[in-house]
Amino acid sequence: MKHLTTAELEAGIDLIRQSPRDAGVLSLIVCRPKDGERRVLEEGELHLAHGLAGDNWKTRRSSRTPDGSPHPDMQLNIMNSRVIDLVAVEKERWQLAGDQLFLDLDLSLENLPAGTRLSLGSAAIEVSPQPHLGCPKFIARFGQEAMKFVNSPLGRELRLRGMNAKVVEPGLIRVGDVIKKI
Repeated sequence: MKHLTTAELEAGIDLIRQSPRDAGVLSLIVCRPKDGERRVLEEGELHLAHGLAGDNWKTRRSSRTPDGSPHPDMQLNIMNSRVIDLVAVEKERWQLAGDQLFLDLDLSLENLPAGTRLSLGSAAIEVSPQPHLGCPKFIARFGQEAMKFVNSPLGRELRLRGMNAKVVEPGLIRVGDVIKKI
């Protein structure tokens, strides 16, 4: 698979900056039943205690908790659909990012500071202060230059790698649902 160059990635920044600020759309839902396994869903259920139903978040170890238990502020990994569309090149590869929700919404720190609540379907989520920076798997799938792009100072400000969130109101979500600030 071809990985984009820094110049090709930077050429997409204007389109990313045009993401809706107040209300966007849920573009893709991906469940991770086991490590390395992905299921694309048309709809999903968000739970307070388990995050996305069927996802392995509840059994994943976290380096950010003292005992290695799943981090409560990292139930959901969310990425801007315009960013993943650029980085992945092909929509079939979006799920490789490892995120569960892909939104056409401005995820920047300025637009969605920690604590911001968003409604989505019949559920609500809250933006976490925990940063989402990617891992060696992201480099393997999308390239070193993509990792540098999403983790650059501008990339972190815009949250190009994405953000973490937790469920604050359980409910059903569907691809195509409007997501908006509460």
